[in-house]
Amino acid sequence: MLNFNFQNPTHIHFGEGTISVIATEIPLNARVLVVYGGGSIKTNGVYQQVIDALAKHTWFEFSGIEPNPTYDTLMKAQEIIKRENIDYLLAVGGGSVIDGAKFIAAAALYEGNSEGNAEGNAEGNSEGDSEVNDPWDILAKQQAVTKALPIGAVLTLPATGSESNGNSVVTRDGNKLPFSSPLVRPLFAVLDPSVTLSLSDRQISNGVVDAFVHTIEQYLTYSVNGKVQDRFSEGLLQTLIEEGPKALLPATKENLEVRANIMWSATMALNGLIGAGVPQDWSTHMIGHELTGAFGIDHARTLSIILPAVMKVRREQKREKLLQYASRVWQINEGDDDARIDQAILLTEQFFQQMQVPIRLSEVDLGSKDIDLLINRLEQHGMTALGEHDDITLAISREILTKAL
Repeated sequence: MLNFNFQNPTHIHFGEGTISVIATEIPLNARVLVVYGGGSIKTNGVYQQVIDALAKHTWFEFSGIEPNPTYDTLMKAQEIIKRENIDYLLAVGGGSVIDGAKFIAAAALYEGNSEGNAEGNAEGNSEGDSEVNDPWDILAKQQAVTKALPIGAVLTLPATGSESNGNSVVTRDGNKLPFSSPLVRPLFAVLDPSVTLSLSDRQISNGVVDAFVHTIEQYLTYSVNGKVQDRFSEGLLQTLIEEGPKALLPATKENLEVRANIMWSATMALNGLIGAGVPQDWSTHMIGHELTGAFGIDHARTLSIILPAVMKVRREQKREKLLQYASRVWQINEGDDDARIDQAILLTEQFFQQMQVPIRLSEVDLGSKDIDLLINRLEQHGMTALGEHDDITLAISREILTKAL
């Protein structure tokens, strides 16, 4: 097992009827900005529960955060923050809303690159200031986040694990870029599985697949004898395989226990625990981000397309873990090594199909003619050495995309 540091200070409130804890989690003297998406929280009862909990607080709201939140939308929140002296954010929604809140929180207190400021001032122009103070640099130039507004979260769509980690992804002009900082990890998160009963089948499918691939990215690499992490990961994968399809079946989709297990699995998949002390991949995500940025494909659906291709192209590098995955997750213990790996990949694809997501680029109307654009975007974003060994070159990414056709 590799050396690691692990701490997750997010206070989780899990269970039906827990949204009311907002009243005591957020200081009464805070000036709160409630951020949310397209307004579905006003039709499923979540919004009313939130404002009831904030009855004694001073609060404002900012809506319209879209799936794959955009820089331009998120920056509009800064006007309210400045005008109303906002000092606390409450994100109410799924991963995109929480990701967006994280960028809003960091951008609100972003002071830019001090070295760049000095250069701009030395040249006697204000252009230097405006450029170095652009919060987009947090993503485009990976500028460090040194301060951020505190965040709380009410999760409505389990998928990304954003409610208890410091990760965020933001899009600008078709460029989907990540950043990470412990300063934007939510201080608390409310996970009420009953609010997920209003989700569409597409949202359910996307959430389950996203959580599944998050787990795979931290598991399907190479062994460092991290037995605890492996067993946790295998348990999460098995839970998602068992419970995910139930959330789409009429007989079981209203089952609150099914929703609870999916919700908690999605949180555990990316709260730092299963990734501590083990190598991580994330090539599927990085390639998938380009599909979303260029063509607007749902994030989870890019993952279901790319992951099987990664498994096929990198089967030799991942052989030991693929065999472990076949045995422990899918109970495939007969046949030679290659046959077992083939069967595990096939069952993964069949699981994705059961979750009603695509597994080929052709299913989203993309073909070989689109691969050059995707490779160019990977190169533009510096994604030229991906994977747990940093050895997935642009040529190998091309091979992966070709295999995904």
